[in-house]
Amino acid sequence: MLLKISPYLDIDDIKINFDTEGLWVLNIAIGIIMFGVALGITIDDFKRLFKNPKIVFVGVLSQFFLLPAATFLAILVLKPHPSFALGMMMIAACPGGNVSNFFSKMAGGNAALSVSLTAFATLICIFMTPFNLQFWGSLYEPTNEILKTVSLNPIDLFKLVSLILGIPLILGMLIKHYHSEMAGKIEKVLKPLSMLVFIALIFIAFSQNLDVFVNHIHHVLFLVIFHNIFAFFLGFYTAKAFKLNHKDRKTIAMETGIQNGGLGLLLIFGFFDGLGGMALLAAFWGIWDVFSGMALATFWGNRAKKKLAESN
Repeated sequence: MLLKISPYLDIDDIKINFDTEGLWVLNIAIGIIMFGVALGITIDDFKRLFKNPKIVFVGVLSQFFLLPAATFLAILVLKPHPSFALGMMMIAACPGGNVSNFFSKMAGGNAALSVSLTAFATLICIFMTPFNLQFWGSLYEPTNEILKTVSLNPIDLFKLVSLILGIPLILGMLIKHYHSEMAGKIEKVLKPLSMLVFIALIFIAFSQNLDVFVNHIHHVLFLVIFHNIFAFFLGFYTAKAFKLNHKDRKTIAMETGIQNGGLGLLLIFGFFDGLGGMALLAAFWGIWDVFSGMALATFWGNRAKKKLAESN
């Protein structure tokens, strides 16, 4: 069985090789990525969002309410190992990954909407990420037991998320507002550079833990791929149910399916001492959703180009 673990193996004894120095680098990388995204965000982006409140509602509903709830229901059905289950809840509680902006543009989605939703999601995730993890985790007894043992403090979680996402977002927007030309120059260099650094960090961490992945990746392979594909479908069909146009559906799908695995991993090491099952699942998610997002964006992008060529 894909979800069965040998009775002789304690998955939480697995140690991902990721030291304090590596965590600080990841902290800084996530902060810089958020800062780079914020350099392209203006107050007008938020105004534009709220001129169409239905889009805001659908984006928040899909990402912060439906995905955590659906993840909880999937866990009840699949009954994965408790730390895998809490890892899935952690991923579902995180905001969308910043790379979703790139993939939305590549897919022929609504790039402006994607950036605006990322900004708004970052603001509310400061509250919603701790809430969702605590709320859904405490409803499922096996994950509630883990939460009890680590004494998760939502206030500390709030502080960390604020530090690495909230502060860079505000700083970037302030520079954009008061020094727009300088922000544009910095953004052109910083955004692709920070993304490359982040991807490089993931692959360095992967290479340092190659034996762990080779020996144990099969335990989370199905869970991550299923969870990720399910999230894409959830985002797309939630947007379709609310009669959003096709470009916006693709954008909501990307915002829901591309979760910030780097933030999840950071929180797992910061609050759960790198708990083996959680760390393994979040680490593989961070690698997998880059590939799945790229594949889906390429597919949608090629279809959009083909339709455009046929209409001309």
